[in-house]
Amino acid sequence: MTTSVRPELSQRNSYWISRHRYYELKHFCLQYPDWKKNYRSLDGMPTKRPAVTRHEEGTISKPTEMFAEARLYFSKRMEMVEETAKKAAGDLAPLMLKSVTEGISYEKLRASEGVPCCKEVWYAAYRRFFWLLDKARE
Repeated sequence: MTTSVRPELSQRNSYWISRHRYYELKHFCLQYPDWKKNYRSLDGMPTKRPAVTRHEEGTISKPTEMFAEARLYFSKRMEMVEETAKKAAGDLAPLMLKSVTEGISYEKLRASEGVPCCKEVWYAAYRRFFWLLDKARE
């Protein structure tokens, strides 16, 4: 029998966030592998295009600038999730990152990675992660 985190805590809990905000943040984290893939694919070198091109509307296209902005977009989001995992879980940050970005439960992590803490400690850090991420995303 597996235990799942309830999507909403008691409002008296110090890490309370609304159920819908929790799901929003959870889905935000699940995009992490896509961000990583997209970040790696943007190397800033446009293929067979001039550095600056003019369009009919009179706007100027700067592909290298667009690559840089896209890489910055993805890196900021990845860094936000990684830093929040470090703040919330300390030494458990790599496992927390894996859990929140891949949707892996405590039980599966414990079986495959050997989580060095009990379920109560893990889920307290898990809730703290989403509470901190909520503050970082404001």
